[in-house]
Amino acid sequence: MKQIAIISDTHGLLREFVINEIVTADCSIHAGDINTPYLMETIQQLRETYMVRGNNDKEWAKDLPGSITVTIEGVKFFIVHNKKDIPPVLTGVDVVVYGHSHKYSAEIINGVLFLNPGSCGKRRFDMDITMCRMTVDAGHYQYEKVTIPQEISRN
Repeated sequence: MKQIAIISDTHGLLREFVINEIVTADCSIHAGDINTPYLMETIQQLRETYMVRGNNDKEWAKDLPGSITVTIEGVKFFIVHNKKDIPPVLTGVDVVVYGHSHKYSAEIINGVLFLNPGSCGKRRFDMDITMCRMTVDAGHYQYEKVTIPQEISRN
């Protein structure tokens, strides 16, 4: 059994709450728009991380893949930044993780979970700041939306 912290669209901001979620998980998935090499390296040092390049990840991220397929505890994931880049046919995939819209979404289509953890970076419009916690075990998964509390600014 493994716990996975699933995030996207950090846009150069790694909140303390998100760091705590990653370090208490066994691994993490980042669906792109990391925005800085420092943030990428920081996340990779916290836990084993599966990460893809987003549209805001420029030349510094040229070695990051645009999409990856990975199996964790018998659950096959396809990870990409933008939903429009998901291939029309995905053989044997259990979960598709994507980002880009900054809006949490989880829907099962033809037996496949399409999961957007939302954005845990800078707030966009009035959208919630979210991520996802997932447990995978022997080919099965459970997931829950995590709404990240607003951090109080100190003056």
